[in-house]
Amino acid sequence: MIRKSRTASQLQDEVSRRIHRLPDIVEEGVKIRVPRPQLQEPDATGCNWDMKHFGNLAGYARDVAAIVAAVRKEFNLSTETKDLGGLFDDASP
Repeated sequence: MIRKSRTASQLQDEVSRRIHRLPDIVEEGVKIRVPRPQLQEPDATGCNWDMKHFGNLAGYARDVAAIVAAVRKEFNLSTETKDLGGLFDDASP
């Protein structure tokens, strides 16, 4: 399966969205802090990112790990940088 590329913010938002839709988390009103994904060398599956150090994870580690694994199968972290179009160039008028 070919992974789609997403920015760090998009991956963080996607993982957060999926976590906070879990019935137990909704029912208990738990807010889990989702860290930004960290770029890494592609692993055996080809995924180039991972997430560690979630906040307020007590009791939900297994569910969160399953969500991260699912998102890792779907998406890679984009490594492209945007060209700011000379925003900081020293252009004289």
